Amino acid sequence: MPPKLLIFDFDGTLADTFALSLEIFDDAARKFRFKQLDRENLALLRGMTARQIFEHHGVPLYKLPLLARYMRASMQNHVNEISLFGGVETMLRELSEKRAILTVLSSNASAVVEHVLSPTHVGRFRHIECGSSLFGKASRIRRILSMTGIAASDALLIGDEIRDVEAAGQVKIPFGAVAWGYTRLDVLLQHHVQHAFLSPEAVAVELYGESFST
Repeated sequence: MPPKLLIFDFDGTLADTFALSLEIFDDAARKFRFKQLDRENLALLRGMTARQIFEHHGVPLYKLPLLARYMRASMQNHVNEISLFGGVETMLRELSEKRAILTVLSSNASAVVEHVLSPTHVGRFRHIECGSSLFGKASRIRRILSMTGIAASDALLIGDEIRDVEAAGQVKIPFGAVAWGYTRLDVLLQHHVQHAFLSPEAVAVELYGESFST
């Protein structure tokens, strides 16, 4: 049976924030005194966990909350530079037509998520859960399940990072990996992944077994 509830990550899944994140990371590195992004090894970094990336750049654990707040505020300041990935608007329309319950789970600010989705798509989502800590998504998933009344087995978390897969595992919710996000798909597939989506347009087709006109 197809999932009744879809929980979407935002950054790297719905919205293309990768280039902006690199710039903000470098700004934070200068401000909080750790190494700037190792751009010569981006392919390697895109195969690492978030913790490994922070260790690689000498970010101490006690600075992670400061970094998260700084990046969240900076995203708000540059919100007009953020757009949805190509194909996401079509995907959201098709999933709404299939009456799937759509939600968002993000460590980004709700103002950013709602602005980028725009009034056209915000209304398609039952709930938008924002401001989660970098490694606190599992508790937020449980909150979404409780609010919607949907069992974990009838839901699907769709994301692009290893920490998303790990959070899904903690809650025992199926996971769908996207090929266009922060972490390389080949790395995500080394974890417990139930679905792999090569494009946004493929999500509705692969989950519901029908083709759609664009």
